[in-house]
Amino acid sequence: MAAALAAAGCGSASRTASPSGNPQHKQQKLVVWDWKSGEPAAAEYIEKAKADFARRRPGVTVEFVAQPFDQYYTLLGTAIQTGKGPDVMLFNGGGQIRDRAGALLPLDRYVAGDRSRLAGWDAFSKDGTTYAAPVTLQGHPIYYNKALYEKAGLDPAAPPRTWDELVTGCAAIKKATGAACFALGNKEGFGIQFFLSGLASGVLTPQEYNDWIAGKRDWNSPHVKRIFELWKDAGDKGLNNEGANSTAMFTDVFRVFQTGKAAHIIGLMSDIGHWNDFAEFLPPDKIGVMPAPVVTGGATPSLPYDGGIGYAVAKWTKTPDLAADLVRSLTSADALTAFHAKAGAIASDTTIDVSRAGPAVATIASEIKTGKPALHVALSSKTLDVMGRLSQQLLSGSATVDEALEQLAASDRAG
Repeated sequence: MAAALAAAGCGSASRTASPSGNPQHKQQKLVVWDWKSGEPAAAEYIEKAKADFARRRPGVTVEFVAQPFDQYYTLLGTAIQTGKGPDVMLFNGGGQIRDRAGALLPLDRYVAGDRSRLAGWDAFSKDGTTYAAPVTLQGHPIYYNKALYEKAGLDPAAPPRTWDELVTGCAAIKKATGAACFALGNKEGFGIQFFLSGLASGVLTPQEYNDWIAGKRDWNSPHVKRIFELWKDAGDKGLNNEGANSTAMFTDVFRVFQTGKAAHIIGLMSDIGHWNDFAEFLPPDKIGVMPAPVVTGGATPSLPYDGGIGYAVAKWTKTPDLAADLVRSLTSADALTAFHAKAGAIASDTTIDVSRAGPAVATIASEIKTGKPALHVALSSKTLDVMGRLSQQLLSGSATVDEALEQLAASDRAG
């Protein structure tokens, strides 16, 4: 951690003399922290972004420092406390960036020209101010394995519409193939976030859903309680793969699904845990996407999605205009097109043609216009931490649904 901070501290938007020693030719440098730039699938995206920035700002050096994701927000928190660190940093949308908005530069005046081209802005905004530009759209489609449906004598073109139909179909799949109903990884407490956002539109009424996003959350609602009862019931009735609380979300649980050990997974739509990853084992025509099964009469299933990841600018940067231009390059059309093509990301750029990506992507893309924000993104990072811990206790039987909801309500009220 100390080494990373030291490297970023001395590199942040610094001015150094040129190799020639000519004081009139000074080189500027920007430092970027993320957890993506070191991944092979993101290499072309980064190169395209660098090329775009070089055209905008010739002579400015950009250094990407890829941090390990499991330590990323701890490292970032230390940088924020000291006021020294990268000029530009990557964030997940929602609570992670909103909780740190005070350390970030408002970007509205810089990104006005990108508003209509990019989607997902709300996840990177707080109180009407934008703090990052979206790179991907992140959501939680319910993927299903059509090959397992076929082996169980089910119609893969007609996935279950209700929870009861889902449970009945899963029983048939279990009998025919031995596969679990759901692939679930909750070692880090992330599984409950996927479950909540992936299934809630089939449980809450549209008004309850909208109220939740608006901050008017009723943790005593019977429908909210039903979501957490389903979470516990799925574990108690053996719908999940064995050892869900000891299975890591990234990336162990995705292997459970793609290798045919589970029929469904509430996955992602960005650049990991999604259709492109699954294609290593499952042909594109065997990967289905289904709406949330209806649990409550009057519920209207919708695709839960927001801005996924986005780049922000540190308030302490010495060259805000340069850093903001780099953010614009990181969300340029060429860069995002490459990210979609190589990593399979559902990019924030709504002008990108996704027609060649396969039927699962076509289904996801068709639902974006009617989609709604994911429920867990509306919660603070502290409440998400509480929910993760309680979700593990619910699966293990050491907490009741009522106890969990009481603690979640208290955490949500505290902000």
